[in-house]
Amino acid sequence: MSADFSLGAALPRIARGRPLVIVDADEVILQFVAGFDRFLRERGLFLDLSSYRLHGNVKRLDDRTPVLDVEVTALLEEFRSDLDCLEAVEGAQDALATLAGLSSIVVLTNISPAQAGPRIRNLMTLGLDLPLVANSGLKGPAVRDLANRAGARAFFIDDIPQQLASATEHAPNVVRVHLIGDERLKPLLAPSPHAHHYAEDWASAEAFICEQLKA
Repeated sequence: MSADFSLGAALPRIARGRPLVIVDADEVILQFVAGFDRFLRERGLFLDLSSYRLHGNVKRLDDRTPVLDVEVTALLEEFRSDLDCLEAVEGAQDALATLAGLSSIVVLTNISPAQAGPRIRNLMTLGLDLPLVANSGLKGPAVRDLANRAGARAFFIDDIPQQLASATEHAPNVVRVHLIGDERLKPLLAPSPHAHHYAEDWASAEAFICEQLKA
């Protein structure tokens, strides 16, 4: 019987009355772009980080011509099919260990249910035994439901401004943190106006959340 990574399965693992940190996986906990670039280079391709997107930025090493979007989608599916080898964003493990002593933590990530098992293995390898929700689309409704389950102070950490905007719409009382784990990506995306705090790194995110919990 396969594991259930739905929102409904995660809710019972959220302790009522305890603060909650909802955190994205790719480029927040895990170095997805670095891993994908290694995967591409083994195939004579590379990721040209000229904008904060993958489609249009995968190019051939020999002549730097872009790969068609349909090919990029296929490459992503192959890469994600059994993905459990991504390295942690610097500082993520220590910060999450500290925050786990003060709150519940749940990973909310946009992956398919089939990709959730490998992702859990990846997190466990890094010492992160956390509930995981395999989401699709905008995360605001899931952030709302998770925060309502906790019934306490709740925080949402993501690298994508649209996800922070969605949380603003659906869960305005949740404190939002904008964190981009890969230094190469930071210049490509402005700090989100929907975030209460722009964290340059995990130390900054940890300090901000800890300060908020003391208030």
